[in-house]
Amino acid sequence: MEEFNSDVIYEVKNQNHFIIKTFYRMFLGLLATAFAAFYTYKSGIYMQIPYGVLAIVELAVVLIFSFLFKKLSPTVVTILFFAYAFINGATFGVIFAIYDMSTISLAFFATSILFGGLAFYGYKTNKDITKFGTILLVALIVGLIVSIINLFIGSELIDIALDWAIILIFCGYTAYDMNKIKRLQMEVDSDEEKLYVYGAMELYLDFINLFLRILRILGRRRS
Repeated sequence: MEEFNSDVIYEVKNQNHFIIKTFYRMFLGLLATAFAAFYTYKSGIYMQIPYGVLAIVELAVVLIFSFLFKKLSPTVVTILFFAYAFINGATFGVIFAIYDMSTISLAFFATSILFGGLAFYGYKTNKDITKFGTILLVALIVGLIVSIINLFIGSELIDIALDWAIILIFCGYTAYDMNKIKRLQMEVDSDEEKLYVYGAMELYLDFINLFLRILRILGRRRS
C-alpha cells in the first residue's frame, strides 16, 4: 500500500510539473503577443501592416508546426511558436485603435476567468473527453464557412450568433485540449520540451480565440 501511494504521488507531481511547464510557455506566448500588439499600435506601424500577407505567414507557421511537429527539433518548434505569437501580436495592434483600454481589460479578465475554469475542468475530469475532438472540429469548420458566407451577406444578426457559437466551440476546445495535454506526458516517444510547446500552442490558440470573440461582444455592447 505504501509503495502504491508513493507511485500515485510521483505520478501526480510529474503531471503537475508537465502542466506548469506548458502553462509557463503559453504565458510567455501571450506576453509576446501583448508586447507586439502594443508596440505596433504605439508606433503607428499597425496602419501600414500588410494584414493579408501576415495572415498567410501565420497560416504557413501553423501548418508547418502541425504537420512537421514530430520531425522538427525542440528549438525549431519553440521558434515557430514564438514567431507565431509575435506575428499574431502585430496584427492585433489595431485592437487598441478600435476598442478603449477598459473594454480590452474587461475582455481579458473575462477570458482569463472562463479559460481558467474550463482548463481546470479539463485537467480534473476523469472522463476521456478527447472523443469530442471530431465534433468540435466539424462545428469549427461550419462556423468558418458561415463566417465566409456572411462576409457577402453582411447580416449583423448572423455575426452576433457566430460570436457566441465560436465562444462555445472554443470553450469546448479549452477543456478538450487541457484533457489531451494531461495525457501527453505518456507520449514516451516524444521529446518532453516539444510536448510543452505543443500544449502551449494549443492553449494559446484557445485563449486568443475566446478573447477576440468576447472583445467583439463587449465592444459591440459598449458602442
